Amino acid sequence: MKKAKISECEIERYNRQLLIDRWGRKGQEKLKSAKVLVAGIGGLGCPASVYLTVAGIGTLVLVDNGIIEYSNLNRQILYCEHDIGRHKVDSAVEKLRQLNPNVDICGFNTEINERTATELIKNCDVVLDGTDNFETRFIINKACVNLGIPFLYAAIYGFEARMMAIIPGKSACLRCMFPFIPSHIHGSPALGATAGLIANLQVIQALKLITGLGYVAGDLIVLDGESLSFNVFKIQKDPLCSVCGNGTGN
Repeated sequence: MKKAKISECEIERYNRQLLIDRWGRKGQEKLKSAKVLVAGIGGLGCPASVYLTVAGIGTLVLVDNGIIEYSNLNRQILYCEHDIGRHKVDSAVEKLRQLNPNVDICGFNTEINERTATELIKNCDVVLDGTDNFETRFIINKACVNLGIPFLYAAIYGFEARMMAIIPGKSACLRCMFPFIPSHIHGSPALGATAGLIANLQVIQALKLITGLGYVAGDLIVLDGESLSFNVFKIQKDPLCSVCGNGTGN
């Protein structure tokens, strides 16, 4: 990671987070030197992108090939009614650049697939999951494991949300947890506040990974929004995993 210097103006902008114990100017310079990719700019990717931008990530890469629809507006907070019909990436980049001009924000209106994943993800420091299907998540998971890049998986279903930091070489990967692709329900229930909460946990984990502050465990965190409770599950690394193991598993 190439070290970047922060200006006096940026010191003023980020003053309150510079006060965090052991963060300071060095921590902020690490953020400015970092490149983070958000895969999918929907219910998870929108709030995650906002908080990465205001925190001062050096380069933010947004990837999504979707079009803004009316049904997105209950949770995809970067979009307004007049954005309906626009490409999500175009609208998101435009608004985020206004939010913090110090961040280099680039968008790719493309699909993440076996052909594009490695090229999009390489040279990134962290990848955040904002996708809505396991086929794409598995492609990202495999690319991140192969490249040695942390992948922050997340998903929501109504009041429930889950998140796991996948640290190649240290933690289990997504294939360890899901050897087979789980069934997907198109149009599954989605509450904006649930997405925002778990997306912010992704951002906190990403910031800790980049600055080296705090503990990042490869555990599955599950939020039950109805009872307002969190449960943490230890996911064991599968030695037979087809992605991060010896390749003899499913």
